[in-house]
Amino acid sequence: MTDINKTCMSYLRQQLYIAVALFLVCLMVMQVWYLDSILVPAVVSVAFTLVLAIAIGLVWRRVATGSPESLPTFFTAVSGFRLLLALAVMFVWYLVYGRGATLVFFLVFMAFYIVSLAHHSIFFARVSNRS
Repeated sequence: MTDINKTCMSYLRQQLYIAVALFLVCLMVMQVWYLDSILVPAVVSVAFTLVLAIAIGLVWRRVATGSPESLPTFFTAVSGFRLLLALAVMFVWYLVYGRGATLVFFLVFMAFYIVSLAHHSIFFARVSNRS
């Protein structure tokens, strides 16, 4: 049980570090190239990444503790849920801000999404191989 809690906290901590690092990169890009238009997309992307990471981490801990045989189903469901939620966020952005601001948002959001997805895949592949 303690190992599962440590693993969950490690995942959440690493996701937080990744989100903060990517946000700092966005702030640096804003300063270097005077791109003020990426601040709001970066904030939305950080919020999406952190909320999703917390939800995934806590649900993973519950599944790993309660019924570890269901973990493959959990990982499949998380992949689909993450994709649908990302599409919903991008669609809402398009509806609110229109076509002109969507490309900038899409590029910033996809950077956060892909890095978060890669971390999730690598982290849980290592955790699954340890078991």
